[in-house]
Amino acid sequence: MKTKIRNFDIFFNLTKRHFLVFFKDKMRVFYTLMVPLIVLAVYVLFLRALEYSGIESALKDFGITLVKNDPLYDSVMALVDSWMLSGIIAVSTITIAIQTNNTIVHDKEDGVNRDFVSSPINNNLVVASYFLFNYIVTVLLSVIVILITFLYLLVNGEFMLNFIDILTIFGILLYSSLLATLFTLFICSFIKKESTLSSIIAVLSAAAGFLTGAYMPFSMMPEWVQNVCCFVPGTSFTALFRYAFLSTPINNVSNVLISQYGVTAEQISGIVNSFGYNISFFGTSVGPGWNAIITLIFIGIFVVLAFVTGSKLTSVISGSVIKISKKTRMKNHELHEEKIEKRKSRKEDKDN
Repeated sequence: MKTKIRNFDIFFNLTKRHFLVFFKDKMRVFYTLMVPLIVLAVYVLFLRALEYSGIESALKDFGITLVKNDPLYDSVMALVDSWMLSGIIAVSTITIAIQTNNTIVHDKEDGVNRDFVSSPINNNLVVASYFLFNYIVTVLLSVIVILITFLYLLVNGEFMLNFIDILTIFGILLYSSLLATLFTLFICSFIKKESTLSSIIAVLSAAAGFLTGAYMPFSMMPEWVQNVCCFVPGTSFTALFRYAFLSTPINNVSNVLISQYGVTAEQISGIVNSFGYNISFFGTSVGPGWNAIITLIFIGIFVVLAFVTGSKLTSVISGSVIKISKKTRMKNHELHEEKIEKRKSRKEDKDN
């Protein structure tokens, strides 16, 4: 019993230590949030009009012209913005998780892991503390991104989410953050330097949005690319975010098109599919239930990989040990010089 309590205390203190290190560096926290905010700014300034023109063109084929301040126009704009914002949130869970791992890689490079290894701490507790720290930070910062997207929709008069939609979005966040954390921890188990991690962050931040269908509908890609992207961790929970965000706006648009313009449900389905609402996997449409299962399968895979490669998160780099020993020698040298000076001053006092 005492051993369990002691292990819990060690685990709690390690996790607390990671939080203090991460949030102490305010610029690191700021840069972690920068990627989703920059993508949001780029969308608002450049891509929003492009996305709107796509659905406007599709409606013109049915002889429907969108007019500002019209209920259909408002519903369409809510649909367009919700589509992109859901993608930004999905990608932010991945980018935030990978950037949070700076703390882990920094511990490796600076030799902090040397202290962990040399102490009587179970290595599994260290790995578990890194996981919990990363997961909680990913959820917390992603919640900030979600609240910003909600505020954006409110300011534009496009907030159509109901209470169930909001609960679903936060539930999916908890679910997707689990996969994002496990996935990025697996990547970082092989990284030993912060410079290497910075390069991977840049590549992953740019590629994740396209490989998961967050920034571009899969319908615009060749079929073989769509099939490959379905094997990318993150594609499935991106689709889940999209279902939660778009469910109400799509219903609103559908009701207006059917009641006022006589558009059939089949025609509406074609417009919806052009938004990449449904993922096609080898010609089969994959719905939210299957996407939830696929996400769970990926979680299981990376849990197994965590047991295989988890020890690498706390591996000691030989160069870092040298770095620590040099610092120690310098400190000892300074202390030695200080002692000599004190002895000299004492001797001079006695002589006087």
